[in-house]
Amino acid sequence: MSIQKQFLPEKGVCRVIFTLPESVVDHANKVAVVGDFNNWQTEKNLMKKNKTGRFTCTLELPIGRDYQFRYLIDKYNWESEWDADALAPTPYEETYNSVIHCTLP
Repeated sequence: MSIQKQFLPEKGVCRVIFTLPESVVDHANKVAVVGDFNNWQTEKNLMKKNKTGRFTCTLELPIGRDYQFRYLIDKYNWESEWDADALAPTPYEETYNSVIHCTLP
């Protein structure tokens, strides 16, 4: 699991590359990045699978705030990003959303 961030202040965005290795997705067919940046829509930001089995997705998020998100694997399995900037508790027992900080350092 990994997140790479690149701040593009001239565009007012933070380019974020989300990557999940095959070991995490376990031969999944469909993976999405779902979060408050897309109103938790499960079909909005689908990840692309490459030849090595990794899933990736690049998003440009407005600079100036934090975003909560999770990965949805094959429509049923939710996974947090443990390399995120932070974790935020949810109303569901022992479940955490991943948090990415898109504020300039």
